[in-house]
Amino acid sequence: MRNVMKHRGAGCVLAVAVVLPVVGGPAFAAPAAPAAPVALSGSPVADGPGATLLPPLPVRLGEGNPCTGASERTATGAAWSQTALGLSRAQRISRGGGVTVAVVDTGVASGVSSLSGRVEALDGADEDCVGHGTFTAGLIAAAPEKGSGITGVAPQAEILALPGTDDRGVPSVERVAAGIRTAADRGAQVIYVGQALPTGRSELTAAVAHATRRDALVVAPAAPDAVPREEQGPDGEMPEGPYWPAAAPGALAVVDFGPGGVRQKNAPPAHEPDLSAPGDEMVSVGPRGAGHYIGSGASLAAAGVAGTAALVRAYHPDLTAAEVTRRLLDTAYPSDTPRLDPYAALSLIQDRTEPPAPSAVPAHMPAPTDPTPHHRSLTIAAVGLTTVLLLAALAAVIPRGRTRNWRPPTAR
Repeated sequence: MRNVMKHRGAGCVLAVAVVLPVVGGPAFAAPAAPAAPVALSGSPVADGPGATLLPPLPVRLGEGNPCTGASERTATGAAWSQTALGLSRAQRISRGGGVTVAVVDTGVASGVSSLSGRVEALDGADEDCVGHGTFTAGLIAAAPEKGSGITGVAPQAEILALPGTDDRGVPSVERVAAGIRTAADRGAQVIYVGQALPTGRSELTAAVAHATRRDALVVAPAAPDAVPREEQGPDGEMPEGPYWPAAAPGALAVVDFGPGGVRQKNAPPAHEPDLSAPGDEMVSVGPRGAGHYIGSGASLAAAGVAGTAALVRAYHPDLTAAEVTRRLLDTAYPSDTPRLDPYAALSLIQDRTEPPAPSAVPAHMPAPTDPTPHHRSLTIAAVGLTTVLLLAALAAVIPRGRTRNWRPPTAR
């Protein structure tokens, strides 16, 4: 199988540039002129009147490319994904307080105001040259700020940042597996992984099992966000997975959809996703400054599911990781791949009761006494006589009622 995440050297930049329509007036501040990364084939471009383009989120940086800079464009309205997920209703019930979500990705930059005071970074993950980890941390937990309508799914959750890639955004099995294990050992209740790796089955399956034993829920994309042209087939064919750690038992595999309810054209195929969530034309914070970026991919959908898991674990702290997974799936909107519904996951009541064991009968309840054979015979005879008399009465009454044109009484 072709290794779709293998680093190709200088000039390799993966990004998704998407258009955000302006509704009801200007939605963004004055445009900046950031360096434009190379877009993948099939990515939408700015076209047509009334369209405003945010800087695209890089997935990986080529050798020699500068780190992702600050965006000077700020989204003043809510993103479509916030409405699609019903976050205004869900966040009246839970905002994720007291839950730690680990972000195993490119890092989470320090100094992001909407995450201020809620990020702990390990192993150098407080720096994010690419910006992908910071972007997804914002999707998970960014708090609303004055002048912006963008908010994360669980805006009171804590973030534990761990590196899953190098500083160019190139992941490795060893880094991702170590990140999952460390996050579980540090008590993270939800572990988000931003990469879909075509290799590492044994290592990542073992890492997910380690997290499961510590009651942590691992959420990961069921497809890579992008595949460079040189790693596609001769006719543009894309690899079909499986991808790890999403395919590991116990992990929740997520695929994306866009505002129209379908994935973007030429999106990499997803491998056996469990759940779908908004992941196209997503808006979130960048690694520097107060502006916003925009991007698409299954990894961004997985961030929304991780945030929802934090909402559920905060509101239902008695649920295990496996029960949270079941709740997210059972309350999802029916579709080819069930669609995430945060409000339903929080509000619907599920039956978790088990049939009582025989030993559960209260000790103070005396066991019924068995009647003597004589009493049993009298009881059977009395029941039989009553039945005969009742049948005889019905045989006499019903014919007389019919001859008199009897009808049931009507309501007055």
